[in-house]
Amino acid sequence: MDHSRDDGPADLVTALARARSPEPPGPGTPAGSAVRAWPGPPVPLPPAGPGELDVRALLRLSLAASDTAGRLRPAPSAGALHPVDTELAVGAGCSLPPGRYGYDPLRRHVHHLGRHTGGMPPGVTAELSVTARRTASHYGHRAWPLLLLDAGHSAAALVLAARALGAGEPVVRLDGLAGQPLAVVRVPPPGPPGGGHRRPGPGVPSPAELLARRSAPPPLRGVPPEDTLRAVLATAAREGGDLRWCAAVGTPRPGLLELTADGTALRRLATGEARPALAAWAAGQAWIAEAGAVLLAYGCPTGAGAPHIRRTHLRAGFAVHQAHLTAQRHHLAARPVGSWQQADLGAALGGAPGRDWIVHGLALGTRHADEENTT
Repeated sequence: MDHSRDDGPADLVTALARARSPEPPGPGTPAGSAVRAWPGPPVPLPPAGPGELDVRALLRLSLAASDTAGRLRPAPSAGALHPVDTELAVGAGCSLPPGRYGYDPLRRHVHHLGRHTGGMPPGVTAELSVTARRTASHYGHRAWPLLLLDAGHSAAALVLAARALGAGEPVVRLDGLAGQPLAVVRVPPPGPPGGGHRRPGPGVPSPAELLARRSAPPPLRGVPPEDTLRAVLATAAREGGDLRWCAAVGTPRPGLLELTADGTALRRLATGEARPALAAWAAGQAWIAEAGAVLLAYGCPTGAGAPHIRRTHLRAGFAVHQAHLTAQRHHLAARPVGSWQQADLGAALGGAPGRDWIVHGLALGTRHADEENTT
């Protein structure tokens, strides 16, 4: 059985430059297996005992497929191709015995890969890698930015699931220094009652909220209210590392909005209609020109090294995923937009070319396709 993984292109800098170019992808290729062929026997995920981290619930709320085709999952993926593979290092305090496991999100079980070779902290550490072939089968040379964004979304899904379950606060590695695993999320077990380990407060998502996450089908029309847009931007800016964030809005006052320095209000970054240009840059997805708003992450200059490319794209996916949940809480329809070509936003705003490229986006609207079809 194949236990190999894609370590990435030999030159990620060149791969990103090509993905940003107008060159169209070639014909489709076979996607291969939807799940890595993990060695070792399958192991059912047992229920958690008192005080244990419920690994089954953690994965159900973050990575598990809810349909037999494997397309519907709490974490979105470009083309619903789901290239992210998850290896678990399980320590004490979990519903699974300590050891290393490979996760099968379609069958919702794990494969025992062996014992730990060294000490392992309590809880579970999820190591996220990708099988590039799945995404490249449809997107060709545009795949690698999408693979990194998908891994960032999966990392955020694990963090939100851990908080919903009252686990210890997750520790996330999105530093971009390693090829594979691309991201690592460590989830400690719950602390004792009253021990201060849980995260109280209205910001903690419920399991029902996480299971309800879906990318809304276009069209997404209707400009979000300013306070709602500010909340979505604030979430993205808080989680998005060194990326910059703005939102393109339409009528009655089209333009680009960003947070003020103190994060309490919006200010106008640019005036004028940007959404048709965004539609052209986003692989010609015409519906974006009519979206109520489009949240944009930008940065990652031309010539940035591989660690910077990995870090900014992972962070963009991580932040957009959490911004999506904020949008959902404000009753907005939302859809991530990951494929961008010639999207030099900085140059379009009169800045130096090659410095501020669009890395990721989230289309927003107050109405979505189902409502459009009933009006």
